[in-house]
Amino acid sequence: MKKTILLSIVCLCLGLNAMAEDVIYLTTEQFKERVMDFTTYTPATGWQYKGDKPCVIDFYTTWCGPCKRLAPIMEELSQTYCGEVVFYKVDTERERELAYFFQISSIPQVLYIPKAGDPMLLKGLYPKENIVQIIEEFLLGRKK
Repeated sequence: MKKTILLSIVCLCLGLNAMAEDVIYLTTEQFKERVMDFTTYTPATGWQYKGDKPCVIDFYTTWCGPCKRLAPIMEELSQTYCGEVVFYKVDTERERELAYFFQISSIPQVLYIPKAGDPMLLKGLYPKENIVQIIEEFLLGRKK
């Protein structure tokens, strides 16, 4: 009996870990496939998000101090909002075409994309509480 309960608990824990989502690193091509093909964007057509869940995109570089402080916050929030919001990272030095399109001139910058409507791009390192508020209200439509 004890072995059965223990085995059930282990399976449950493994199942929960398998459900957790990590931050996904995007290339330009993956961005075009999963988020938006910015090469076809025009103001007339507007923003055409391809995802089925809102997303957060962290534009960063590996040498940036504030970016390094933001990384664990994004990792934690990707677990907190697993199944509700997708978290991506884009290395602006590797994906220069994306950085150019979004006019990334300083980092970190975070792009918040709702399922419908225009995205919001914010510059700088915000406290976790502010990021949570943006996710809750802007992306998920939950008013506090």
